Amino acid sequence: MQLDLNLLTVLDALLEEGSVAGAAQRLRLSSPAISRSLGRLRRLTGDDILVRTGRAMTPTPYALRIREQVGELLRQAQGVLAPSRELDLDGLDRVFTLQCHDSLATALAPALLDRIAAAAPGVRLRFLAEAAVDTDELRHGRVDLEIGASVPALPEIRHEAVGNDRFVVVMRGGHRYAGGLDLISYADESHVLISRRGRLTDPVDAILESHGLHRRVLASVGTTGTAANVIARGDALLTAPELTCRPMLDAFGLVTVPLPVPLPAAPIVCGWHQRYDTDPAHAWLRDQVRAAFSTVLTPR
Repeated sequence: MQLDLNLLTVLDALLEEGSVAGAAQRLRLSSPAISRSLGRLRRLTGDDILVRTGRAMTPTPYALRIREQVGELLRQAQGVLAPSRELDLDGLDRVFTLQCHDSLATALAPALLDRIAAAAPGVRLRFLAEAAVDTDELRHGRVDLEIGASVPALPEIRHEAVGNDRFVVVMRGGHRYAGGLDLISYADESHVLISRRGRLTDPVDAILESHGLHRRVLASVGTTGTAANVIARGDALLTAPELTCRPMLDAFGLVTVPLPVPLPAAPIVCGWHQRYDTDPAHAWLRDQVRAAFSTVLTPR
């Protein structure tokens, strides 16, 4: 059956106004147009809807019975076709899943949780570790926001750069180079790398090779916490983003010095599936993440 949902609007106006003329005035249509729609409604329902009693028109028992239902159907249709973009943060009850490297999660979580707890107490967050391989978690809706250094390749994944973090050299507090080191000294020391894929080289090695230098990489680890624990107990160096590794400095008694090789700052990129582009709650979450990173990335 081909249904014209515009007839619901006419039916609602007829039931509320009790006349063709009143419905026409309410909908800003002509009386003949409303009369034609009433005829169609009568044919569809098999009921007269409104019947003349003298100069007035009286709703039939069927019309009286469906009046509230028609109004509710229209309100539901308006909610679907013209959804409200207002967000009730006090009543928002939702779980958001964020996936990122542990160093980003460690740096971001305190500031982000403070903001969300203050504004939307019903919202909860899940922080998932960055996977060793690329996944389709965003596409399948299992992750709301993915945070990393790479721009997503898929066209349906939206993204936004929320900041940049320069690289520094991290070492234990009593290290002989805690006051700074040059390129030769940097290359001569042992190193630990952080890599979700277990790689034993990174862009620093190509830069060193261009200077005729080579460094010794002791190990590749998957998390910042593991790397911090290793370098806190020996003389190995770690090259890592400065501001996002702040939380581990005090915890492990580490210090940072400038990196003696030119290395572009690491971008921090948030990615989400296009299905959430116009979702008010998700847009609010992205605002909170952006603001939290603004706090985290502010130099001490």
